[in-house]
Amino acid sequence: MRNIDVGEVKNASLSQLKMLAETLREEIFRTVSVCGGHLSSNLGAVELTIALHRVFDFPRDKVVFDVGHQCYTHKLLSGRARLFHTLRKEGGLSGFPKREESEYDCYGTGHAGTAISAALGIAKARDLHKETCIVIAVVGDGSFQNGLIYEALNSLSALSTRILIILNDNGMSIAPTQGGAHEVLEEIKAQKGDLELFARYGIRYLGPVNGNDLDELIPALQEAKEELRSGCVLLHAVTRKGLGYPFSESAPMETHGISPHPAAREYSAALGEELCAIAERDSRVVAVTAAMTDSLGLRTFFKKFPDRAFDVGICEEHATVLAAGLAAGGMRPYYAVYSTFLQRSFDEIIHDICLQKLPVTFCVDRAGVTGEDGETHQGVFDLSYLSMIPNLAIVAPKNIAEFRKILQKSVSWETPLAIRYPRTGEEGACGEVDFGKFEVLQGTMSDIIILAAGERCIRIANSVYARAVRAGICFRLVNVRFIKPLDIGFLASMREKYVVTLEDNVLAGGFGESVARALAGSGKQVYSFGYPDAFIPHGASSDLMKKYGLSEEEIYARIEELYARG
Repeated sequence: MRNIDVGEVKNASLSQLKMLAETLREEIFRTVSVCGGHLSSNLGAVELTIALHRVFDFPRDKVVFDVGHQCYTHKLLSGRARLFHTLRKEGGLSGFPKREESEYDCYGTGHAGTAISAALGIAKARDLHKETCIVIAVVGDGSFQNGLIYEALNSLSALSTRILIILNDNGMSIAPTQGGAHEVLEEIKAQKGDLELFARYGIRYLGPVNGNDLDELIPALQEAKEELRSGCVLLHAVTRKGLGYPFSESAPMETHGISPHPAAREYSAALGEELCAIAERDSRVVAVTAAMTDSLGLRTFFKKFPDRAFDVGICEEHATVLAAGLAAGGMRPYYAVYSTFLQRSFDEIIHDICLQKLPVTFCVDRAGVTGEDGETHQGVFDLSYLSMIPNLAIVAPKNIAEFRKILQKSVSWETPLAIRYPRTGEEGACGEVDFGKFEVLQGTMSDIIILAAGERCIRIANSVYARAVRAGICFRLVNVRFIKPLDIGFLASMREKYVVTLEDNVLAGGFGESVARALAGSGKQVYSFGYPDAFIPHGASSDLMKKYGLSEEEIYARIEELYARG
């Protein structure tokens, strides 16, 4: 698609803008169908973004997209249309706003709830520089449940600055929004709500307006622009997620994120199946999620056990403490969450769960390199930030069958527990799982041993092992399974001189470092493979793993070198 000149949006007639909206919608659909990405959220925000570019002067004016998964039209209108076919591909456009990518992206986002705080910071910097640009935060109603939003609103009067908040209200985050904040917005839309809610924060409320109707939107934004002269403004725009494609409109959750890859067996499906089975036998079992019921495989659990299922919205810290409270009250909570979002709850994991030794199980989905969503979504830090916390056990199953077995046994383990796993895997087979014990998968004793953490690392190690056997090289391959506590008895019994560790995680503070500490003074040499001290960009997961530290070729070369040393 050709790049669109700023003047085309500024000078076009309304009918031409409406035609442009359809062109952009088709381009988004066509590209996401090939590259994957966020479909329904972007389809619903096309007119809103066109209207913003019509009324405001970017990049002089600044716009911060909360989460950022609705920014595709912004990219298409800001000189990146010609590159849009590279979306989410390695070296191509990011699926989220990215400062390094364009001057139109004034702030990088990827997690919910940050836009108003960031916009306030940018506005205060503007004031201190004595500049006059307009700062805008585009926030979805799903993010309006996040506590950080209210921390930001609470500081508006104290900071004494001016921003425009666009509330993009489509009634959903990934799943339908729920809770008190959602109910307040619904009442306001029905013109029954108390607008004093915003006035108390020092915000002039405008709306609601039809966020998919340029005839309404453009005058409303012009009015908001004028009102900004005297203070902060919130414009409430009601949009339809997935607009323009009936299947996306009718299934906005299913089309929120589209994968370019063929469907594979997902760990989340196994989680849902096993939790339902466990809950049938044990009435203490409850499930907690932060607005990701379907993405994490919990829909059936929510239907079968509605009194024991809790979706708290995009409030990961609250979800963690809620799980702690449930455990303190005698329940067995399972909190399902993506690795990248669990890191938002670091303090609560330490103080509310692990300090009190509460038996909460974290089901940490999308662990390791996740691929096309890029830096903000790579789950490559959890082994490091969880490993340092006392009282917390960490497990990385070798396949889905072992994942099921761990879930079944976890109900009787009296410890906080984190089970980390990638999005997809093989069902495979699994024998008995003993708490804190490694498993030798294959091989015979020699000078070399590979300790592999998790399914993807074991898959790589198996390929290395097959090549080594053909070359007459012997070593043992171990499924470490329990990253914490380490199987100290096994490590002490090893006769091998060379220990190779593999982890789908950054090396700093990770599994390899734990092994090296445990073997310090033993005379054994530890060689660790994982990711460097860097943020990993977007691209295909397999390519990124190979490029950033988990290359089968490099691991095999190391095994050859160690074997030659003898």
